[in-house]
Amino acid sequence: MSCCKKDVAAVMQQAFDMHKDNKDGANASYIPFLASVPSDLCGLAFVSVTGEVIKIQDVDYKYAIESISKIMTLGLALEQSGADAVHSKIGADPTGLPFNSVMALELHDDKPLTPLVNAGAMATVSLIEAEDKEQRWQKILAFQSALAAADIELSEDVNQSEQTTNAHNRAMALLLESSNRIYSDPLEACDVYTRQCSTLFNTVELATVGATFANGGKNPVSGKQLVSPENAAHILAEMMMEGLYDTSGDWAYDVGLPGKSGVGGGLLTIIPNVGALAAFSPRLDQFGNSVRGQLMIKHVAQTMGWNLFNSKQH
Repeated sequence: MSCCKKDVAAVMQQAFDMHKDNKDGANASYIPFLASVPSDLCGLAFVSVTGEVIKIQDVDYKYAIESISKIMTLGLALEQSGADAVHSKIGADPTGLPFNSVMALELHDDKPLTPLVNAGAMATVSLIEAEDKEQRWQKILAFQSALAAADIELSEDVNQSEQTTNAHNRAMALLLESSNRIYSDPLEACDVYTRQCSTLFNTVELATVGATFANGGKNPVSGKQLVSPENAAHILAEMMMEGLYDTSGDWAYDVGLPGKSGVGGGLLTIIPNVGALAAFSPRLDQFGNSVRGQLMIKHVAQTMGWNLFNSKQH
C-alpha cells in the first residue's frame, strides 16, 4: 500500500468536512468526567512510518485514552513475557460479548479470551514485571510515553472519576483471582488498569502510537525500537479481532484494518507499513465507539484503498 501525503491530506479534509457536524451518539455518561467533555470537539490526524504528520481541527485537545491503553500495556507484556506466555494465559479470541462481560469469563472457566476486554486487560497488567504496584504503574506510564514520543501524564480528575465507579472491574479482578487467572494482587491490578485508562493523549500522540505499530514496533518520531516486529504483528491481530468491541467484525468487513477505540472518544486505525489514522470525537454509538471517528476513518481508508484484504491495492 502506498501513501502520498498530498492525497492523504486532501482525503482527510474531505472526510472531516463530510462528518464534522454529525450529531449522532452521545458522550459516555457512566464515567462523570467523560460526560463533561464538549461533545462537538472533533479531530483527525495521520502519522506515517517515516514521521510525516497531517493534522485537522481539534488534534491538540487532550482526552482520556481509556481502552486504547490496552494495546500499549499488551505491547509491554509481550516484550517482557513473550508471546507464548501471554497467549497461553490470556488468549487471543473475541468473546462475542460486551467488553465488561462477566458471562464471557463464566463460559470459559474464568479465563479471559483476549487482552482487549476488561478482564483480559487487568490480567495483562498483572503480568507486567515489577516489585510492587507503583513500579508496575510507572513502567506502564513510561511505555505509553515512549510509544507516543511525548510526556504522557495521568489525569487525577479522570482517575478519581473512574476509581469511584469501577466496582464491576474490581469484582471481575476477584473472579480472576478465584481461578488463578491473574498474576498479581487482583485489586492492585484493577487499580493500575484504571490508572492506565486515565492518561491523557492528543490525537497526534495517539497516531504516533499507531505509527509505531505500523512500523514494526519502531517509533518513527524517536527512532526507538519499542516492540519487536513479531510482537507488533500480534498486537495488530488482536486489534483486528476485538478492537471495536461488539462491532469489530463489522469494522474488519467494511474497513479491513486493525483498529482500537476508547470510550473517551479516541479511535486508532493502523495501516501496516504506511502509518496510522487517529480520530477524536466524544459522541459514541451504543457499543462505545466514536461515531464521527468511525465515519471519518472509514472514508479515508476506503478512498485510499487501505484494506488488508483487498488484492488490488492503490
